[in-house]
Amino acid sequence: MASTLTIKDLHVAIEDKEILKGVNLEIKGGEIHAIMGPNGTGKSTLSSAIMGHPKYEVTSGSITLDEEDVLEMEVDERARAGLFLAMQYPSEINGVTNSDFLRTSINARREEGQEITLMKFIRELDKTMELLEMDLDMAQRYLNEGFSGGEKKRNEILQLMMLKPKIAILDEVDSGLDIDALKIVSKGINEMRSSDFGCLIITHYQRLLNYITPDYVHVMMQGRIVKSGGPELAQRLESEGYDWIKAELGIEDETVGQEA
Repeated sequence: MASTLTIKDLHVAIEDKEILKGVNLEIKGGEIHAIMGPNGTGKSTLSSAIMGHPKYEVTSGSITLDEEDVLEMEVDERARAGLFLAMQYPSEINGVTNSDFLRTSINARREEGQEITLMKFIRELDKTMELLEMDLDMAQRYLNEGFSGGEKKRNEILQLMMLKPKIAILDEVDSGLDIDALKIVSKGINEMRSSDFGCLIITHYQRLLNYITPDYVHVMMQGRIVKSGGPELAQRLESEGYDWIKAELGIEDETVGQEA
């Protein structure tokens, strides 16, 4: 049965400043959703709140994964339950190789005695790195240390493909990518498409959605989703910007605060 991430009337604050003001969203396995919107509207706040970043206080509302209360889970429990976040600015971790990080993460989601064998892990890792056109030597480099921006984003997609989460949140995974890297990252995401995988893509640009066709596009303003549609909505935003939505909804000042 396909998994479902359900967000209901979510309110989130940072240092007593309300950023999200009632977000409603449901993502099911087999669906790709895209969220677009001007800077400062709460897009990255949403991704951080879903994954349990301690800086963000959920003041009301709910997040459930397959009817389990996500807000009651610690960060590692959310990951083991099948949630995944590709961060806008991936962290560098000295002393931990890509290979060790991935194998440990995979086994953390498995029952004792069901750990992935070393040979199977190596085969899957090599195959996935080749698909993403990554140098195989990167498996033995420390996690993201010394990586270019494009290499870090490819590494996030490598983690996505190896971990095979139920629901993934991709926060501006296209940021800073040249056209060749964008195509490779998109190829990896498209490779994941299945009834067992749901995805939320946060992006500013239509260009990513030229390669990954979303099922649903949402526009976020003033800390909530104000409009939803299909791929044609993103295309209209690309050509006309956000002014027509502001005019349609009577929105004047749309910035709600700083995003992480």
